[in-house]
Amino acid sequence: MKSLAPLLCLSVLFTQVLSAADKARAWTSPEAALAEDPDFAIQGEYGSDKPGATYGVQVVALSKGAFDAYVLEGGLPGCGWTREKARMQLTGTRVEKDITFPAGQEKISGVIRDGAFHLTLASGEKISLPRIERASSTLGAKPPEGAVVLFDGSNADQWKDGKVENGLLAATGCTSIPLFKDCKTHIEFRTPYKPEARGQARGNSGIYYGGRWETQVLDSFGLKGEENETGGIYSIAKPALNMCLPPLVWQTYDTEFTAAKFDSDGKQTAWPRITVRLNGVLIHDNQELPKTHTTSAPLSGPLTAEGGPIYLQNHGNPVFFRNIWVLPGK
Repeated sequence: MKSLAPLLCLSVLFTQVLSAADKARAWTSPEAALAEDPDFAIQGEYGSDKPGATYGVQVVALSKGAFDAYVLEGGLPGCGWTREKARMQLTGTRVEKDITFPAGQEKISGVIRDGAFHLTLASGEKISLPRIERASSTLGAKPPEGAVVLFDGSNADQWKDGKVENGLLAATGCTSIPLFKDCKTHIEFRTPYKPEARGQARGNSGIYYGGRWETQVLDSFGLKGEENETGGIYSIAKPALNMCLPPLVWQTYDTEFTAAKFDSDGKQTAWPRITVRLNGVLIHDNQELPKTHTTSAPLSGPLTAEGGPIYLQNHGNPVFFRNIWVLPGK
């Protein structure tokens, strides 16, 4: 009888290839994701886009009918929830037409049915939260007078190593040709939908100011909001709250950057500072940047009085940008 070992090896290899392909699958179009993966229509936010809600829920798709749900006391981020309030995690699966979330340690449970998250509290109280789609309040912001338009969808002439795909700027590790000191910046970005991926493999990129200090770009929807997640200033500070929206939703960074200061002898007298708004919500207020650069920055070494570029990191993920402009300080 012939050995079955070669066939078993091929079977294992085929399974591994399929698993790797699943983890690498990245949707870059919401229309395609909606048509091809039923989980995409489930993931998202449930609750109200106005202050005053008792609870809000963020549901993260983990592929093949598996989901995590984060129940937030006081409503969704930016509408009531803050880090001081409860954040409770539920794990759910698809059961026929419903997504069920059994009670865990917090004694709460839920089910997604007919476009709403039906939450049952430990007290027995039931709350129905409709699925909603929020958009950044600064989406589509027009460049003010005096602004330098770095990307408007027509070409990548303002970038070294820039690449335009379907009117969008790809995250190719491109560097702006103009340099800036004090400035205000508006950037719109979109992360892919990668339900099989986890952590830093889930739509990773980054925006560097002065070519040195990074605000992270990542599909960190629903997560805690750490230094290495969207809204974080990498290796320096976590955001006041996680304002990251779901994958394939256009999001915005609006920043005010103050360059490092030097005296007449060229000696540094102050570190740079940055104020950051993610999707229109303040998450860093005049945050000091007390190091010469953050991880993977294209520029390093001692600071100088010269200006620096905007840099869009290539981390091997199909992240895209649009509507990028910078208003230099006076």
